[in-house]
Amino acid sequence: MGKNQLSIKSIVAIGIGAALFFVLGRFVAIPSPIPNTTINIQYAILGLFGVIFGPVVGVLAGLIGHILIDLSWGSPWWSWIIASAVYGLIIGFSSKYVNIEEGNFGKKEIIGFNGFQIAGHAVAWILVAPVLDILIYSEPVNKVFAQGAFAAVSNIISTAVVGTILLAAYAKTRTGAGSLKKED
Repeated sequence: MGKNQLSIKSIVAIGIGAALFFVLGRFVAIPSPIPNTTINIQYAILGLFGVIFGPVVGVLAGLIGHILIDLSWGSPWWSWIIASAVYGLIIGFSSKYVNIEEGNFGKKEIIGFNGFQIAGHAVAWILVAPVLDILIYSEPVNKVFAQGAFAAVSNIISTAVVGTILLAAYAKTRTGAGSLKKED
């Protein structure tokens, strides 16, 4: 298999990540006071998959999952779909800095994960989604930036809480290198 091809593990992760993203985004979205904006926890799952499998899985799981959510409501809203993919990309880069596979998820890893997720949500919802809403759909500036700011803050909080808990639990299932000792 060539270097540029996705592994079976990554393809399965994309499918499971997109499915979980869809189910949580479609059926566990909490209404908010901002029109057409909900409080979501699917970004915590996307964070988990991004940290474990990297940016390609993060992008594709976020992209496919968000497309499925929008299609289930009627039609795709591309600006926010692209923003979900951007968040998946950014949180996926945290996999290089948060070495969860060795069972490490202490203060340094928690800060690293949350730094990436805060940056990812800020870029996705305060920059990408509103700007694309204006460019693609000619939406009012004040409306889209209010929606984006609310989405960023609510997603940062839900990802910080749920994502950190999920990653801590996942880390406990991993065995660190050199942690097994040979008995004499």
